[in-house]
Amino acid sequence: MNNFKLLGRAGEGAHGFVYKALDLRTNKIVAIKKIGINPDTGIPKNTMREICALKALKSEHIVKLFEVTAMGCAVVLVMEFLPCNLGDLLKSDLKLELTQIKSYMKMMLSGIDYMHSHKIMHRDIKPYNLLISDQGALKIADFGLARIYIKGPKRQYSHQVATRWYRSPELLYGSRTYTPSVDMWSVGCILGEMINKQPIFPGETDIEQLAIVLGTLGTPNEEIWPGLNNLPDYNKISFSTSEGKSWTSVIPDADEVTLDLIINLLVYDGNKRLTASEALDHTFFKKDPPPCALDKMPQAKDIKDSQVWNFDGFDDINIK
Repeated sequence: MNNFKLLGRAGEGAHGFVYKALDLRTNKIVAIKKIGINPDTGIPKNTMREICALKALKSEHIVKLFEVTAMGCAVVLVMEFLPCNLGDLLKSDLKLELTQIKSYMKMMLSGIDYMHSHKIMHRDIKPYNLLISDQGALKIADFGLARIYIKGPKRQYSHQVATRWYRSPELLYGSRTYTPSVDMWSVGCILGEMINKQPIFPGETDIEQLAIVLGTLGTPNEEIWPGLNNLPDYNKISFSTSEGKSWTSVIPDADEVTLDLIINLLVYDGNKRLTASEALDHTFFKKDPPPCALDKMPQAKDIKDSQVWNFDGFDDINIK
């Protein structure tokens, strides 16, 4: 670590702490993610998956991995540093205009489209994993839960993925044979949250999460969601029958075109959800006004009380 000067703690990923540091070789600010290694089991699988994913994905909308090095009983990922994230922005007092929302959506979807085209699903798309540069560019980060997607009936994945508020209904029902469409459900949740400035499915437990989704979209059945009855946890709990809510009451400030995009992302049947490529071709991005220029996006310095700038207690952290 002689090549880096630590400047503070910048956050926490799914499987490790992230620090802000100065690369003394280039005089550039970088992000350093330190992940502990168990001497008996070696580098965690999730860490290897993140490294492999970031090495394979070279997109302007995905955070860059510069190098990987070892440090004692830890592996260190040196990545590009972006000072804030969409989660902090949504918690701030700043109001997002529709042009800004369109810009963030286009950058997020472009990164996801690139990722999915390379057979990788992120499985934890959420506002805090969408980093924002000083110029307003949005990039996808934290690939600790990423997996290569291989289509086939025998291919199974863990359903214990994705942060609860952005977890698709098939995951909530314990599916292990899902597709990259789980990421697209998360995108729909985030679009609604950017408009409401609060989560649209804020469950405090997995059961409550599922209840909120069913109460909003209405009770599903085999006709609209083929294979529903065969999901692992479908018969473990029952909910009161619901006709659902009108989307204009759920996201009252959204216009008709925006609601249409959300409705086509938040679909029970993952096979019917828009893909990232299809979403990018939606009328949402074609109707005036056009997406906002990056120099008109909120700046990191404008976001109040951001955890990114909270370095309290950093002196007590043992980086070695």
